[in-house]
Order: sequence, then structure tokens, then C-alpha cells
Amino acid sequence: MLIDTHVHLNADQYEGEVDAVIERAKENGVEKFVVIGFDRKTIERTMELIESYDEVYGVIGWHPVDAVDCTDEDLEWIESLSSHEKIVAIGEIGLDYHWDKSPKDIQKEVFIKQIELAKRVNLPIVIHNRDADEDTIDILESHDAKSVGGIMHSFHNGTDEQIDRVLNMGFYVSLAGVITFKNVKRPKEVAQYVPLDRLLVETDAPYLTPHPFRGKRNEPKLVRLVAEEIAQLRGISVEEVEKATTENAKRIYNI
Repeated sequence: MLIDTHVHLNADQYEGEVDAVIERAKENGVEKFVVIGFDRKTIERTMELIESYDEVYGVIGWHPVDAVDCTDEDLEWIESLSSHEKIVAIGEIGLDYHWDKSPKDIQKEVFIKQIELAKRVNLPIVIHNRDADEDTIDILESHDAKSVGGIMHSFHNGTDEQIDRVLNMGFYVSLAGVITFKNVKRPKEVAQYVPLDRLLVETDAPYLTPHPFRGKRNEPKLVRLVAEEIAQLRGISVEEVEKATTENAKRIYNI
């Protein structure tokens, strides 16, 4: 069995189809789904989903791209919702220097506030990092993120040294469909470098659709292709990857 540790079943792309999407995933051996809410709309949908489906858990936080829109009231709201027994982490939080909607200093401020929030509610954190590896890891280290632990979501391009720093904080590394793309090198190296007891699999669906379905809408049923690629790259069985990543997911999310 597999756990999709990062999926957006709250996205508009799945409206009216969540039942069918979950059923197709179950038929493909996916037993649990961790849905990420990252703004007002998606957090509200996440709360609805965790109430409606036994196999769905939630992660809530404020996305760095939209940090400029985040208010103290928003963070207080997230903190109040985090007491729900099926909210398993704070996220996805972090830094995104690819898009320029939110100034870097505001992103950092909102990121740090949410690390402190996670400490108060004693939940791990799920990190979104795009084109900001060093700043992201520096903030995690300097603000004692080690005390709560967490996941580097879709962390395909970090250097060995950066991965070591993340692992030294007790974090897990989650890999998505990018590792299946034919023209990538570093993501495949990362899939081999990270210790198996620190690896997670995800889809980030409806995004990052794995090969050979690239260009189509992603679904959690395709997380199996990520596990299969890890197995092939590491020269081990798919069953071994399934067992390890499922145990890892249950451990970090306490599910």
C-alpha cells in the first residue's frame, strides 16, 4: 500500500470528482491521502475533505507565493484549526523566489511566523521551496525547525550537502513525478542519495504528472509510478519502497 503524502484534492480541477479520484487511487493501492491547504479557499476545502473521508488527512498553512496577502488573523485562524485531530502538519510553508508576487522579506517573515506556530501546536512542517534552497535551509536551522521536524516537499534539486543539512534536522524528503521525467539528472540522483528511511512519495496532483502521462492532469493513483521509479533507480523491489515510504509517512504525520 502507498500513501500520497502531498496532494491537492481541494483543487478546482477535481470539483465533483473527488469520490472517483479516490476510488481509482485505492484500486491502485493508495490507502491514504494528505491534502494540502495553502490559502483561505483551499484550507476551507481541506477541512471539508478530512470530515468527509476517513482516508484523507490535512495539512494547512500559508503558501509563500501569497505571503503578501497573509494577515495575523489568517495565522490565528490556521492555529485554531490545527487542533483538529486530522490536521497532521503545518504547510505548505517556505520560500518561492521563482514568482515575484510576494517580496522576499515578507515571505521570510511569514515563513518564520509559521515555524513558530508549528512549535506552539507541536506539529511538523511541510516545506515549499523554489529557487531558494540556501535561504530556506538557513531559516529552518536558525529557527530550530528540528524541534518539530518536517518534510521537504518535492525536493528534487538539492545538493548532497543541502540534503545532509535537512536530514540532520530530522526532516524527510518527498519526491514526486519529476523523478520519472526522461530529461532530468539531479532528481534521479536525489532519489538514490536520500536514505530509504527518510524518503516519501507524493504526486502534488493535479500538478507534476509523471511520465508517461506528462501533460495530463495528475491523480493520486499515479503515485505508484514514483515508487516504481525509486525502486528501479535504487535497484530494489517496489514492495520495499512501498513499505518504507508508508512507514515513513505514518511516522512523520503520526497517522
